[in-house]
Amino acid sequence: MPHTDIILKVSERFNHALESGDLLFFPSTITKHVDSDVEYEIRLCTALQHKPALPTPNFDAAADSGVALGGSGGKVFDPFAPPYNPNLYIGELKDEESEEEFVVVLNKYSVVPQHFLLVTKEFKSQATPLLPSELVQIYLFLSTARKLGKHIFAFYNCGDNSGASQPHKHIQFIPLEDKDGPPLEKLARKAQLQFPDRPFSLTQLSYASHSYRFPSNIATCSPDELEGLMANAFLQLLDLAISTIRHDPEYPIGKPSYNVIITREHIHIIPRRRENYVLSENGEKLSVNALGFAGMLLVKSEQELEIVKRESIGKILRGVGLESVHDIQVEGTAREQPLAGML
Repeated sequence: MPHTDIILKVSERFNHALESGDLLFFPSTITKHVDSDVEYEIRLCTALQHKPALPTPNFDAAADSGVALGGSGGKVFDPFAPPYNPNLYIGELKDEESEEEFVVVLNKYSVVPQHFLLVTKEFKSQATPLLPSELVQIYLFLSTARKLGKHIFAFYNCGDNSGASQPHKHIQFIPLEDKDGPPLEKLARKAQLQFPDRPFSLTQLSYASHSYRFPSNIATCSPDELEGLMANAFLQLLDLAISTIRHDPEYPIGKPSYNVIITREHIHIIPRRRENYVLSENGEKLSVNALGFAGMLLVKSEQELEIVKRESIGKILRGVGLESVHDIQVEGTAREQPLAGML
């Protein structure tokens, strides 16, 4: 199915799935909050207090078996395997170059309307890096949506400590209420770069974050050029993320975890140390995935909202992320020129 048809089908399918009861939508409100000169969004969704928390999946076990492990009595369960719920199913597509096949489905538990997923048709582990074919499909969705007057961005939670909820490889897309992008993207767009064709780090942030700005002519790239560009950008950032992890002597043993955020203008990779932050005021855990590092945190109560503000969002993100060592890595990469009044 063409990307245009899929994007156009999302809204109609979302409404139908909501009416049928196959999709659960949890209304929420957004509060803007400035922390250390960075404006964040905190989404309050009280209905999530009644949604059962799922255990963090074991990605290595799932990868070894080739399936998502779960269910009762040792039964294998993969929510992204066929047969698909017809009211959540949107369509399928195939990458022309690699012939990799994908399925597009709605997120069954939606806090943001029209939240959809790009899932590998065959099981692949959520602990594996994004492939060139997957990066191309992500960008084609972003650019197609923009041509249709819609603003969306993509994110990928990779590994045990990334905030991922399922071991079957899936990339997520959500619409933007602010067409200028999530808070992280706004910062990246303002960054003045000495070398626009190299990775850069945003010095306003309290944690390690690696970004790459796409060239302005990316929309006119051929499929081969787009694949090369996306793969090159991703691998450069992944190398920096792995380098950051290696500088941390206390990093957990196992495969690295990180979050990926992709817009039409930038790709960002944030290495992760842990999935949850323990709030010092009440000892409760706050789960953080890629959306948190996009600058869009999720809380489940008014009390938790106020506690998060007092705790400091920058401190929370640093607590589940890593310390930036960009000054050590800066040779061969770009360094953002600090903006007046931002530091």
